[in-house]
Amino acid sequence: MREKIRIIMYSSADKIDGQGVGSAYLEQVNLIKEGASDLFDVEINDWIKTPDIQHFHTLDPFYFLKMQDPKAACIVYCHFLPDTLDGSINIPAPFMKTFQSYVISFYKAADRLVVVNPIFIDELVQYGIEREKIYYIPNYVSKDKFYKKSNEERVAIRAKYGLKEDDFVVLGAGQVQTRKGVLDFVDVAKKSPDVQFVWAGGFSFGRITDGYEELKKIQENHPNNVHFIGIIPREEMIDIYNMSDVLFMPSYNELFPMTILEAVNIHIPLVLRDLDLYKNILFDHYMKDISNDGFAQCIKTLKEDSSVYETYAKESEKISEFYSKENVLSMWIDFYLDAYKEKQDKLLKKKSK
Repeated sequence: MREKIRIIMYSSADKIDGQGVGSAYLEQVNLIKEGASDLFDVEINDWIKTPDIQHFHTLDPFYFLKMQDPKAACIVYCHFLPDTLDGSINIPAPFMKTFQSYVISFYKAADRLVVVNPIFIDELVQYGIEREKIYYIPNYVSKDKFYKKSNEERVAIRAKYGLKEDDFVVLGAGQVQTRKGVLDFVDVAKKSPDVQFVWAGGFSFGRITDGYEELKKIQENHPNNVHFIGIIPREEMIDIYNMSDVLFMPSYNELFPMTILEAVNIHIPLVLRDLDLYKNILFDHYMKDISNDGFAQCIKTLKEDSSVYETYAKESEKISEFYSKENVLSMWIDFYLDAYKEKQDKLLKKKSK
């Protein structure tokens, strides 16, 4: 009998640059490897070794076959709902329905489903998934990888991207797609000519990205104060956050954006669309609105009122402190140990019959 529980992580998320699922996967794996090596042996995409726990981070068809292993506890990470595919990728309606059905089948086949935002538990139940098998564990970002740099470094980074030391810089980050609110981002920039707007991200899924043609035109014909800098390797995103004064996310739909967790480690204020999904995970520690005029006003206030800016910088710091390594690691350890015990108990009962 092995001394440690063997967890095999299955994922293809890191094969596509510029998507949050890949960032979440890498952070979660490193968290368990570094923080719980005394309890778990963690392997990646290993089809040979016998797992005690299988944790699926992406929904590849071959992984669906692997889930049929009756002896391993099967964990599936829910990074998106079928509804959130609308506005992300453009697939003909009949194929989209088939894919959405496949997603639900994948989720239902798991022993346990992990969501990164508790607001989606009720929606998954409406799809016919048992509430008892859905667990909430938030995303996590290492403070060793994302941290505040010196002012000298910040100035040098700005110069690299053609920005001045005294520019007020608003950052948007993520895939260039309709649901991310890229069109709104550009419109707010038009309303704020004295502010520099930077979008880090690109078309991770190419032409099947929802709204590709319109978004491509915007990229090619944007206001002078908007800078599309493309997909930035994750290890370099620390520089992009450090050169920015505000993270502005006008997304229409999210689960738990990694960009927010990365940005709050640098303690820059957040301006977000007023979505219900943020309330239970960000605890009102951010500026919010629902209109582009409102977003522009939020940014104007942060730029012109240093006391307001400092208040919301501290609010971001509070978010960073809440999602500490110790807290999230403890949740994963308890979850994995309980999932393993539950599976072993079921196997013993089945064997005794």
